[in-house]
Amino acid sequence: MRPSSRFGILDTVFAPVAALLWNLLLAFAVYQIARMAYLLVNLSHFQDNLTAAHLWQLLRGGLVFDTSAIVYTNALYIVLMLFPLHLKETPAYHRLCKWVFVVVNALALLINLCDSAYFPYTLRRTTTSVFREFSNESNLGGIFLTELLSHWYLVVLFVVVVWALWQLYATPRILKKYFRQRSQQWVYAGVMLVALVVAVPLCIGGCRGGLGHGIRPITINNANQYVDRPTECAVVLNTPFALIRTIGKSVFTVPNWYNSPDEAAKVFSPIHQPAPADSLAKKKNIVIFIVESFGREYIGALNRDLEGGRYKGYTPCIDSLIEKSLVFRHSFCNGRKSIDGMPSVLCGIPMFVEPFILTPASMNSYTSIGGLLAKDGYETAFFHNANRGSMGFMAFANKTGFQQYYGREDYAADSRFGGDADFDGHWGIWDEPFLQYYCAKMSEMKQPFMTALFTTSSHHPFQIPEQYRDVYKEEQMPIHKCIRYTDMALGRFFREASRQPWFQNTLFVITSDHTNQSNHAEYKSDIGGFCSPIIIYDPSGRQVKPGMSPAVAQQIDIVPTLLGLIGYDKPYFSFGIDLMKTPAEQTFAVNYLNGTYQYVKYGYVLQFDGEKAKAIYSLSDRTMKKNLIGKVKVQSQMERELKAIIYQYMFRMEHDQLRN
Repeated sequence: MRPSSRFGILDTVFAPVAALLWNLLLAFAVYQIARMAYLLVNLSHFQDNLTAAHLWQLLRGGLVFDTSAIVYTNALYIVLMLFPLHLKETPAYHRLCKWVFVVVNALALLINLCDSAYFPYTLRRTTTSVFREFSNESNLGGIFLTELLSHWYLVVLFVVVVWALWQLYATPRILKKYFRQRSQQWVYAGVMLVALVVAVPLCIGGCRGGLGHGIRPITINNANQYVDRPTECAVVLNTPFALIRTIGKSVFTVPNWYNSPDEAAKVFSPIHQPAPADSLAKKKNIVIFIVESFGREYIGALNRDLEGGRYKGYTPCIDSLIEKSLVFRHSFCNGRKSIDGMPSVLCGIPMFVEPFILTPASMNSYTSIGGLLAKDGYETAFFHNANRGSMGFMAFANKTGFQQYYGREDYAADSRFGGDADFDGHWGIWDEPFLQYYCAKMSEMKQPFMTALFTTSSHHPFQIPEQYRDVYKEEQMPIHKCIRYTDMALGRFFREASRQPWFQNTLFVITSDHTNQSNHAEYKSDIGGFCSPIIIYDPSGRQVKPGMSPAVAQQIDIVPTLLGLIGYDKPYFSFGIDLMKTPAEQTFAVNYLNGTYQYVKYGYVLQFDGEKAKAIYSLSDRTMKKNLIGKVKVQSQMERELKAIIYQYMFRMEHDQLRN
């Protein structure tokens, strides 16, 4: 092996670090070459929208996913190069490192190039679902050979790039004389140890897509943040990343209870046909609040019988609003995470098994109420107090058809408000000022408009602005003061909104993303942990009459209900129902908890493990103490209906049928 002296720095103790950095740059080059090959092979799918500026946007987004894939696949190589032991500095050791690096990145190149030939059949990057899709096929060898011959130029490209990778690989110059003294050995070990310690958090950030406090590990769905059309996600992503991030995420197995969605539709169908419009229906504005952790338990007006009727709750402003709103005796969220709340509330898609947007099915074709109404003449926008990349919400909003997204950076750029001085130090802009910004931005929008807001302040670590520390003091649980603060912020919003010309022509919905801390037994039960408010407020009082409905409501009902209220006249997809047009006894709720589906209907809660019913409780049995399995007449009917819902969900996830 001929040691490289390509850089002077390689002749110092920093040689392994310098060589590592150079070689990782080679890996990035390999991934970009593979991306350009992918794009050129499938250019007909992208050229209509491929301006120079847009191409740069796609390539820039690709660097995020390339970084993650490169760190994942080269983790062993990075450790080998930075291991703080001078005895490793031998020709044999570095020959091993070179082989590890070249083989790993050659394999990544091969996977990417093969996938470029497969793209026309799927219009997406290959995920681990491909292994199940072709698990029973015996002709893959012949198919692969045929594709190999028809894409011979990719074979040539592979050989050339791997040869170049081998030739350009930098091997540290080995200086035996440097290690003759113990002090020199310690210097080497110290430098390598520091480099390794620094590399660890950088690698973690690379894998996750960033080191910010509010950033979740990126998934294939985050590619939507950089594209104009869902198909372009294939250019932003790379196949090694798509495979790695979907390992163990292929969670949707279609049960054999029905032969087709049409058969299951005789019991349940997520395809909604337009109903006769309400005589009062018009293109009213729609505003949806998804309030962080704002569980039903905290709202006094929804818990009049709690604590023997003495319970006041923590939401005086929302209590006042509820007096003018439609609420429901039983209302639930469809998941336990923020990333579950988004598709549930805005798309009518509940969480089953795994968070929907963390699965390969998130790359399916689907839309939201924002996307539907954007095509129907509405101006649509999504607002979130946090950084633009936080929680993947910007990517989700873009994917589902919202025309605009406003986050922390947009707030900070608006000179009318306090800028980053209003940043809470953890997640985003405090709710109070951001809600005022939200109101102001809607006043600039053309009617009719549809907006959604996801708040942040009632989130761990449960802090409130300094000026309110003596106003909202610590109570029974840390979240309580945050709920009071956010309630006040919502109250201020509605006071300001009521002065706007669009207010009377707007339908407001308030719900939570999920529930949080609880200090009441009934809200700690299996079903109690899903109790979220669903509040529908019509300031005009013409279409939605105030009161407590006996119906069961859930987040996935929000889209059908709102579309019904505005007289939407096209078929659409949602697992929920129109609460205004469905008899109370036919309303239901469904959610998933640690391997168990929970189905609420007919005054009962059925628990089903995917094969059989495990328990059934009266909905009035709030702490779920008395299992009535086998003693309830409607149990078999509930099982039948739940199986139809599950079947429709699994089949449509697996076959990309999440639209009408």
